[in-house]
Amino acid sequence: MPGPFDGLRVIDVTTIFVGPFASQLLGDMGADVIKVEAPGGDTTRMTGPANNPDMSSNFLQVNRNKRSISLDLKSEGGIAVLQELARSADVFLHNMRPEPLARLKIDYANIRQVKPDIVYCNIWGFGRNGRYAGQPAYDDVIQGASGIVALQAFGGGRARYVPSLIADKTTGLFAGYAISAALYHRLATGEGQELEVPMFESMVSFMMLEHLWGETFDPPRGRVGSERHATPLRWPHATKDGHICAMPSSDKHWKAMLEIIDRPDLADNPVLKTRRARKQNIPQVMALMDEIMATRTTGEWAEALTAAGVPCMPIANLEDVVADGHLADVGFWHEIDHPTEGRIRLMNPPYSFTKTPPSVRRAPPRFAEHTREILSELGYGDDAADGLIDSGAVVAQPESDADSPF
Repeated sequence: MPGPFDGLRVIDVTTIFVGPFASQLLGDMGADVIKVEAPGGDTTRMTGPANNPDMSSNFLQVNRNKRSISLDLKSEGGIAVLQELARSADVFLHNMRPEPLARLKIDYANIRQVKPDIVYCNIWGFGRNGRYAGQPAYDDVIQGASGIVALQAFGGGRARYVPSLIADKTTGLFAGYAISAALYHRLATGEGQELEVPMFESMVSFMMLEHLWGETFDPPRGRVGSERHATPLRWPHATKDGHICAMPSSDKHWKAMLEIIDRPDLADNPVLKTRRARKQNIPQVMALMDEIMATRTTGEWAEALTAAGVPCMPIANLEDVVADGHLADVGFWHEIDHPTEGRIRLMNPPYSFTKTPPSVRRAPPRFAEHTREILSELGYGDDAADGLIDSGAVVAQPESDADSPF
């Protein structure tokens, strides 16, 4: 069955993770995503283990359901092809800074001249109306600016980056959401529009939902930072042989846990008696939890708490996640035979639809794999395509019997 965006075309002029992740979300939903790469290719092609040059693990994970064309946007021919792509498209997505966009004449004002109803999405580091506008940004930079790095040091630890591209991926999710909303508006009105999805504002929006805390009010009712989430005692609890995440948040959960350890008398402790009391005495509650969890093994706690309906899970390392039985049950992992890379493992979209399901239809493309195919769709004959290739305006992969659609 076709996905909900079947028939839509997305021109993806992005690199690294943030933009490619956003466009992959649209591709999973059925859109025809054309990945426009510079003559050297997306730098992510070289990041991570690989069977072949330019086909790294990181590239494979954020570029499925796409076709690749390579254009030299510093050449007239490359810009002309990009304008033709925009003319054929519904969405134009980039993560370039404003200055090169204007210099190359591929900013919204110029692209809308060739496609008035285009949904044009800018992804950049900082909103264009603020003092940081135009500054370069990467995931680490945005983590630092948004407060999440300092939050890791709460309670006296060392400031550190979250060991994940959390700013890139969060912004990519916001971009996919914003583009989807703009497409709905276009469907209703026929109007295209320009979108702005800055990394800094996206990450602050994500971070501060619970951590604005007392600054929610004017005048403030306390400091910034959620007391429960930022407490230095908020760690996975040590057991006799490992660690476990346990969350007895409701009164029912606490009663069940105290019955497991045969200490129902603690239910009358004023610090534990009600949910409100526990939230007002978080350090004492967390310290008591540490004492309780240390009395049994991880397996014993997992079995007992699960049987009692108390939310809990053992700590999983990354190898555990790959081998997780639940993920296997739901078909989360998607293994395919890539035409050039052999057997590879991808992740299926984590959501499902009964009528228009997302799908993995195309393997991640080789560099410039679809250049000739896309030029043909735009009306370029063989001679014209050869001329663009010979001039260096476009790059084409040598002809191959390997084809990536399944």
